Amino acid sequence: MKSPSPLFLRTIALVKAIPKGKVLTYGEVANLVNSPGSARYVSYILSSSSKKYGLPWHRVINAKGEISEHLAQQRQKRLLVKEGVVFDFNKLSLDA
Repeated sequence: MKSPSPLFLRTIALVKAIPKGKVLTYGEVANLVNSPGSARYVSYILSSSSKKYGLPWHRVINAKGEISEHLAQQRQKRLLVKEGVVFDFNKLSLDA
C-alpha cells in the first residue's frame, strides 16, 4: 500500500487543527499547506478521507463564504451552527 504524500498529511493535520466554531476555505487550506491552487485536492481529501481520519470536514467552506452544494449540505450547516457559527441565510456571517 502506498503511503500518503506529505501534502496529504499536511492537509489532514491542518484540517484537524481548525478550532470549533471557526472555518477556512478550501483555498485557504491549500495556501496554508504550501500548495496554492490545490483547493480541489483539499476537497478531494475531505470527501474521500474525512471518515477514515476523523476530520472536521464541516469547517471547510467555499471561497464565497458559503457551504458548497452537496448531499451533506444541511448536516454541515447544523454542525457549524452547533459550534456557534452564524449564518446570514446560507452564507456564513464571518463578522459575528
